[in-house]
Amino acid sequence: MAAAAAAVESYASTKADKIETDVLLKAREACYKGRDAFYACLDNESNKKPTEIASVGLLYPIECKKSRQDFVNHCRASWVKHFDRLYCKNKRVQRLLDDGGQTRRGPLSLPQPTSGSFT
Repeated sequence: MAAAAAAVESYASTKADKIETDVLLKAREACYKGRDAFYACLDNESNKKPTEIASVGLLYPIECKKSRQDFVNHCRASWVKHFDRLYCKNKRVQRLLDDGGQTRRGPLSLPQPTSGSFT
């Protein structure tokens, strides 16, 4: 316990005067604006062939390259990765919901006991 407390104290003392400016309100707003512009471009250009690779396997068309660069420049790398994962997850869920029941199966049937006696 003492070693962990000492490590936290040491880290805090070295970072006490440093302000992480990318998490302040104006920087977050710029990040969100870049994120929204990029994903709006993805939605608008969804009929184009995706040729560029983003993080977490996200593909996007070349027409969105500038908005992607703005997004990456205004956000922390960990935030970009998080937002890309969230976007992919939401698109995957939406695609499953919008498939019109074509790939969904009927009710799940559980196996029934073969004998009436459980001794």
